[in-house]
Amino acid sequence: MKTIDVCLSPDLMHLYQVNNRTVVVVDILRATSTMVTALAHGAESILPLADLENCRKKGMMGYITSGERDGVKVEGFDKGNSPFEYMDKDIRGKKIAFTTTNGTQAIEKSKEAKEIIIGSFLNLSSVVNYLLLGENSVLIVCAGWKGRVNLEDTLFAGAVVDKLKDYLGPDCDAPLAARHLYSMAKPDMQKFLSESSHVKRLNKLNIHKDFEFCLTIDKYKILPRIKNGLIVA
Repeated sequence: MKTIDVCLSPDLMHLYQVNNRTVVVVDILRATSTMVTALAHGAESILPLADLENCRKKGMMGYITSGERDGVKVEGFDKGNSPFEYMDKDIRGKKIAFTTTNGTQAIEKSKEAKEIIIGSFLNLSSVVNYLLLGENSVLIVCAGWKGRVNLEDTLFAGAVVDKLKDYLGPDCDAPLAARHLYSMAKPDMQKFLSESSHVKRLNKLNIHKDFEFCLTIDKYKILPRIKNGLIVA
């Protein structure tokens, strides 16, 4: 039987063997939500980079430079990390170089996986359906915040576990904990997350609409996957 597990922080990746698993990387607020949005609006590909300077150099090679540090757009970059920046025609057919505080770091630490897909509430059903039909066991990697656990990524993991509970058995207690949290939060996720650390962080930056948008379920039907180092739809 296929199994499912949840890594609550990328700093715990050394505990997991991933070369035979499908890894779902999730950074709800906001990296993976932004990636899904960009590809849904016609971006050709996204190059995820952990290093900021490597991302900056890609601008000289025709890439749109995008990303943030500590929630703030990197100075000199074309775009930041808000999904709303990736809904215009200017990204259609373009290659994006993308670096963030947490999301792209989580992708880097997952690179030994058999395959990597990108998850968000925006494409929740697409993720679930793919995992259900796939042949691999699953590890959901929560990007967290600088190695610490965060609530919104854990809730996404819980939503996936909940929808697959009759098909994939939990490897340990982390999937069960995530699922129970999601069950508590499901009636009103915005309210449940209102006191969470990253929501407070975004509120200080006056980024309220991003929070609401990133909790929208099944806005898009795409499934971003990493192929040859690039995230493509």
